[in-house]
Amino acid sequence: MSELWERWRRAVADELPAAVELRHRVHADPRGSGDEEDTARLVAEALGAGEGIRVAKTGRAIPVPGTGDGAAVALRAELDALPVLERTGAGWAAENGLMHACGHDVHLAALVAVCRAAARIGVPRPILAVLQPREETSPSGALDVVGSGVLAEYRVDAVIGAHVQPRLAEGVVSAAPGPVNASTDEFEVVMHGQGGHAGYPHLLRDPVLALSQLVVSLQQLASRRVDPVFGAVCSIGRIRAGTAANVVPNQASAFGSLRLMRAQDRDRALDGLAEIVHGTARAHGCTAELRISPCEPVLHNDPALAAGARRWLLLGQSEVDVEFRSFGADDFAHYCATGDGEGTRGLMMFVGLGDTAGAPSLHDERFLPGDGAVAQVAGALVAGYLAALDAREP
Repeated sequence: MSELWERWRRAVADELPAAVELRHRVHADPRGSGDEEDTARLVAEALGAGEGIRVAKTGRAIPVPGTGDGAAVALRAELDALPVLERTGAGWAAENGLMHACGHDVHLAALVAVCRAAARIGVPRPILAVLQPREETSPSGALDVVGSGVLAEYRVDAVIGAHVQPRLAEGVVSAAPGPVNASTDEFEVVMHGQGGHAGYPHLLRDPVLALSQLVVSLQQLASRRVDPVFGAVCSIGRIRAGTAANVVPNQASAFGSLRLMRAQDRDRALDGLAEIVHGTARAHGCTAELRISPCEPVLHNDPALAAGARRWLLLGQSEVDVEFRSFGADDFAHYCATGDGEGTRGLMMFVGLGDTAGAPSLHDERFLPGDGAVAQVAGALVAGYLAALDAREP
């Protein structure tokens, strides 16, 4: 195994120049969620797979044969970009109103380098390269991949992912056991009141005032409704109300997300959400509609895979973290077993880009990992594959 590790790393290094060039091409011409056909075709061709196996409408699954016939290990990377106008100033910046502002271009390039190197040197068990669409939107592309049956068809025993993370120092890779990403439910609140002239507020039932109070009150979900040891995040991302400064509208809307680290907290938090929404509306003489859209479950890393990956990462002289967790959500969670008999063993690692105050965050219009991140993500994927070969449930 140690010899395989060294040969594979050397082979990946040989593939990096082409992988970085691919990264630039993908970054310069991004595609949004559900429209990833061109990106999927480009990456599949780079893997030498032609069209590959179509999954989740615009995604692909690419088998890389192993020297044996054991269960396959799936390596997953995401295809979609975000609706963000790029302002990085890079010579290969996107100009179509979309942007790879979450590192998916890096993940794809790393996956190609790893799989091309594996095909050259021969690895013990097959790899299934999953080029997954629609990570950034709901309904989930990962859920469709699982539902397609392709993982069962190729006897996938473990699914491995790695995600760039600017909140970790450069050179650090996190491979933590247990929950590492939050569940998320998106919601919309429509507050109905009685609008009219802004100069006669005593005659009105102001839905904007009620909604403003609601935005503040919803912070109780995190501070008073969920055990602070495990935490919760309730964020409002968009508010819509009114058409003029001197007119109180009849309704106002807010859109947000609720994130939790424990599945057992979800029902209680959603009940609390409804209680606060309708109670706040009544207190202001208004009524409210609440619409909830479930998105992703909690992402649970398999403890044995995490421990195995850490051993290989340390052998490769990476600094390893076991504490990092994020209230970001990732549909990679749909691949991961959580003790209910569903899913398979899964491991999502986080690859540090440099924890510097003021550095652009994920989804920022200035977010641009250096090309060296391709090698770092590739190394994490190799470590995850090797962990799947020797890791067993504790």
